[in-house]
Amino acid sequence: MFSSRLNWSLETNRLSALVARKRQAGARILDLTESNPTHADLEYPREIADALGDPRALSYNPAARGLDSAREAVSRYYGGAISPSRILLTASTSEAYSQLFKLLADPADEVLVPRPSYPLFEFLAQLDSVQVRQYPLRYDGSWHIDFGALEHAITNRTRAIVVVNPNNPTGSFLKKTELERLESLGLPLIADEVFSGYGFGDDPMRVRSLAGDRRVLTFSMSGLSKIAGLPQMKLGWIVASGPAHETALDRLELIADTYLSVATPVQIALPALLHSTIGDQIRRRTAANLQLLRSRIAGSAIHMLNLEGGWYATLQVPRIRSEEEWSLHLLEKHDVLVQPGFFFDFETEAFLIVSLLTPPAVFERAIARIRDEC
Repeated sequence: MFSSRLNWSLETNRLSALVARKRQAGARILDLTESNPTHADLEYPREIADALGDPRALSYNPAARGLDSAREAVSRYYGGAISPSRILLTASTSEAYSQLFKLLADPADEVLVPRPSYPLFEFLAQLDSVQVRQYPLRYDGSWHIDFGALEHAITNRTRAIVVVNPNNPTGSFLKKTELERLESLGLPLIADEVFSGYGFGDDPMRVRSLAGDRRVLTFSMSGLSKIAGLPQMKLGWIVASGPAHETALDRLELIADTYLSVATPVQIALPALLHSTIGDQIRRRTAANLQLLRSRIAGSAIHMLNLEGGWYATLQVPRIRSEEEWSLHLLEKHDVLVQPGFFFDFETEAFLIVSLLTPPAVFERAIARIRDEC
């Protein structure tokens, strides 16, 4: 009766089932999985709501690529280095992925995605009848692309390579030498840059953004969800670069015109929303939690993998339990909720992922309980 694209298991996993039981019993869970900035005790200024009250929002003037004023605001976000003509607005980066898969791939074609990384790639691709093949990121004190494995994964049906910069959850930035090698492969690049504004420290070898002059057809994606801490506003964008990017944008415009999914009020409000102070609050929060984490686990059995940016930290814990058992044990015995590494396709055990977006008081208590357990 239903499409084979939806042949996914609807069974609740053990961790989610335990969370539901604990909350039903009234437990006060110390949640280290928080990724929603609107639930992270940040101060949202009134000006954000005021920006949505512009009377121009009462008039509907559809523009498939997005309103000129909104695309100009995105251009200013890039320091004016990107022409508004190369920008197309979407309702989210998830929608941007869908539009790009439609643009580049026929059913059963393939895209390469990193592992470990964002756990929804397979779902997004499958909904567009596209197949996912993974290429590994390796860790030897820092993260890097395994180019031998990546090149081996390329077939005659490969249509694009996805990079997440910085990666989620490893927090690793693409390096300039890696970008040069990726471009040498000649395949289109899809760059998810939603966390690019959240770097720790500085490294001249990092690639901060792929938006710009590129040797291959390249699509850089970002949006309000992470940049301004406003996932509920549902606005993202694609920046097209490289050979044939004008033709690609013409075809993306046809796709966008079919749905016209980006709401007018958020487009009109975009110049103000991009100046929100929420991003600054998040940077201070994540930096402070990272410093606290380093100090609390020093000398313990916990090892934190090298982190360059983003909102998450990866903790390597003793292999006395599997990741799943670690997660269940911490929740059952200590009311601490973490994500196991296998949620993000880590190849080996035992890794736990914790969110640096967590309110500081909760973060400190939760990390102390993990440290004591280890």
